Amino acid sequence: MVCNDEFSMILTQIEKDKNIKKQDILTVIKNALISAYKKHVGKNVNVEAGINPKNGEMVAKVIKVVVKKVNNPLLEICLQDANKFDQNLNIGSEIKIPLNIQDFSRIASQTAKQIIVQKIKESERVALLNEMKEKVGQIVDGFIHRISNKAYIVDLGKTEAILPISEQIFREKFTIGQHIKAIIVKVDENTRNSFVVLSRSRPEFVKRLFESEVPEIYEKIVEIANIVRFPGIRTKIAVLSHNPKVDPVGACVGVRGARVKPIIDELKGEKIDLISYSIDAVKYISGALSPVKVISVNIISQKENKAEVLVSDDKLSLAIGRNGHNVRLAAKLTGWHIDVKSELQKKVDNNVQISQEIEIYKKLDKLSKKTIKKLIDAGFRDIEKINNLKIDDLIALPGIGQKTAKKIVELINIKQ
Repeated sequence: MVCNDEFSMILTQIEKDKNIKKQDILTVIKNALISAYKKHVGKNVNVEAGINPKNGEMVAKVIKVVVKKVNNPLLEICLQDANKFDQNLNIGSEIKIPLNIQDFSRIASQTAKQIIVQKIKESERVALLNEMKEKVGQIVDGFIHRISNKAYIVDLGKTEAILPISEQIFREKFTIGQHIKAIIVKVDENTRNSFVVLSRSRPEFVKRLFESEVPEIYEKIVEIANIVRFPGIRTKIAVLSHNPKVDPVGACVGVRGARVKPIIDELKGEKIDLISYSIDAVKYISGALSPVKVISVNIISQKENKAEVLVSDDKLSLAIGRNGHNVRLAAKLTGWHIDVKSELQKKVDNNVQISQEIEIYKKLDKLSKKTIKKLIDAGFRDIEKINNLKIDDLIALPGIGQKTAKKIVELINIKQ
């Protein structure tokens, strides 16, 4: 048994290192002592115990009621026997009889030790849990410890984490012992082992990598306005600068790609497009289709966020990307519905439209294609739009004379 102030010092150290209060430890020892005694003599006994917080000395007393005739020796004592301890007792009095704890103190000590060790482990787990919760969204480094059902179990030093298949980059493989970086996305308190969930597939992982490589982002001089990603294939990042002297794209790329290259290497060659964010929809959409240089952007509907983008014939497949990845990411990044067309497609579409309009106007017999085209160029692409026009209105149109105007009005009236 420890003596003097040593026991108190031990309690203080445990409280400091393991975050378990001294009073909780004393309560554990006291309860263990009571439990051990009950195992020794029986459950139906009334006993109290305590421990000296300075020297660790354990004491216990059994509590009995003074009666004339003893029916339950565990709870009752006759007056004659009670007076051996105290002469002032009467029938109905309660007496606390000191116990010789030598017979069961060893069992109590072992029980208390097991409970305290368990409490220490639980305290450490809670502390680790809280530490990991504070790191959610941050990058951590570890080593592949084992592979279970295609999920990687990662050794983070203090604990293990899991990188499930749903959070892995497509076709990316690791071997046991290999170093790995990932972000913590969740801490699951209900899971006993590997309660930390990691991800390498989320856009936030790329964002954190840029924060670690680009000081201007970390210092909030350059801001990542938006980031979208097809893991393992392509990432598009819109960046803006809060300092007019700092080029946001240049800051992220670095001299000769010194800053972006380590990130691409970490992502095993995933393509990264850095775009200057702009409130000008035309500029933003144009940049978002990087690496393609667009010819023009036509806003079809501001309300519905629809735009048509024209690219050269040889750049159409690159603008769309394999399986549509490039244009889909551009649409997701900007929030616009983007319809990409080549110059040839646009020309064909225009010709088809004109042909369709000519077919509509053919319903007016005796009008030449030349006259029809003049009406179309003037914005009258539907017969219904010219139904209410008078001769003077038609003469005002470029290329339409009085004779032609009169003929158009006559034909309309006939058809009606």
